[in-house]
Amino acid sequence: MPHIATWLAAVLLSFLALPAAAQGESKIGFVNTQRILREAAPAVRAQKKIEAEFAKRDQEMARTGDQLKKLQDELERQGVTMAESQRRTKEREFAELNREFQRRQREFREDLNQRRNEELAQVVEQANRVIRQIAEQEKYDIIFQDAVYANTRIDITDRVIKALEGKPAAR
Repeated sequence: MPHIATWLAAVLLSFLALPAAAQGESKIGFVNTQRILREAAPAVRAQKKIEAEFAKRDQEMARTGDQLKKLQDELERQGVTMAESQRRTKEREFAELNREFQRRQREFREDLNQRRNEELAQVVEQANRVIRQIAEQEKYDIIFQDAVYANTRIDITDRVIKALEGKPAAR
């Protein structure tokens, strides 16, 4: 009886496998999204645009940071020899400037991250259109974005990057 159940299971599994075999092999692709966001021309342009947009604020933050450092150094070097009221005034000035600096730094990071996410979302959207185009033109059954492991044989990231740059994608 156990042999009949095994045989019946094998026959049943072979019938289930027939439709998949009749369709032929599936065509699978893989795209490394992080590489696209690092290397593709639209992503590089977006990064440069963001850097230019935030350069002035970044310089202001650096100047404020330098001012804080000088104030701290002055307090450390001369704090012992200063009059008590003068030292307290300097410490209060340092604390206020430091609080303001921390607040502005937090706002800067939040604004920078928001802009970066906006720009990169556009790049991802553009990349997804290119991926769909490649999939339709080359009859892919499925294209995965990001995986723990993908064989280089199915990696089409280079073709997507070239297509985003307006170059013909080599196969």
